[in-house]
Amino acid sequence: MRTRFKDSSIIPVTALALVVMLPAKAASAQTAVSSDRAGDELAGKLTRREVQRSPISIPGREVVQVETLIPAGVESGWHTHPGEEVGYIIAGQVEMKVRGRANVLLHAGDGFLIPPRTPHNARDLGPETGRMLSTYIVETGQPLSTFVDEHAQR
Repeated sequence: MRTRFKDSSIIPVTALALVVMLPAKAASAQTAVSSDRAGDELAGKLTRREVQRSPISIPGREVVQVETLIPAGVESGWHTHPGEEVGYIIAGQVEMKVRGRANVLLHAGDGFLIPPRTPHNARDLGPETGRMLSTYIVETGQPLSTFVDEHAQR
């Protein structure tokens, strides 16, 4: 879904990020991101809801906002994004592993920032389903996420 603004010189962006798992064909006024979406490897593993997608004032970049649900014990798998991921945990306990950083346990109300092309992995520790809202500031036309070799991250 593309959001159009009358004055593109100022685009307010709520900087929240989330990895959420929802039914692939979720009935919603928003666009569901399903496993057949080309160019996004995580879409085959996670079911997510794209809240909005729009060009921004930075040439060659767009903002994509995604809500994701992660059931207890499920992880995203090691992956990267072609730009920043700014995230916010809505519910649950999520262990966030980011290459080059200590693992962090995030709870509802916590935010996180993943630098561009930095391998990372999120796992919900339960007992409830984790919910995240992620805002990506990414290169236009690039896959939103790409899996990387887990063993290379240790």
